[in-house]
Amino acid sequence: MDGFECAGHPGEDDVPALVLIPATVAAVSVPVIACGGIATGAGLAAALALGADGVSMGTRFLASQEAPVHSYVKRRIVEATELDTNLIMRQVNNTSRGARNIVSDEVLSRLRAGCAFADIQPLVAGARGRTVFETGDLDAGVWTVGLSQSLIDDVLSVAELVHRIVSQAESIISTRLREMVTPT
Repeated sequence: MDGFECAGHPGEDDVPALVLIPATVAAVSVPVIACGGIATGAGLAAALALGADGVSMGTRFLASQEAPVHSYVKRRIVEATELDTNLIMRQVNNTSRGARNIVSDEVLSRLRAGCAFADIQPLVAGARGRTVFETGDLDAGVWTVGLSQSLIDDVLSVAELVHRIVSQAESIISTRLREMVTPT
């Protein structure tokens, strides 16, 4: 399940992961993989505490050494805050979260002015977003990134990221959370 914080299409209901994870777990009898706003061991521990069976961290791994995207994209993720995204295409019931840039700002402007989808279609074409990832031109098109970019401050290998995230989660679960529930 994708919480509202996710990159790409968060749905039209704006339900954040903190609410959506336990609601989803209560509603289904299959394993739940949570995503949206999760980029650290603390996020993993929180998702597990809320009942998720695992997590997906798209934005976190987009900023990894192995991700096949230009280094300028990775650097932008490291430098960005949770306020550096735009929700576009809400007016056409196809909300998408992406990096705030010239193109996503233009899409917002046109839609707020009442244009039709056909008027923005060339701006939101997937080929333009692919150009961003390939060339590093951050204003070449719309490209997706989640709010969790504000939690990312380095570009490590996937092995290093997995080790750090799991170690952080284990530490939080075995120390901080245990101390909070153990009577003194």
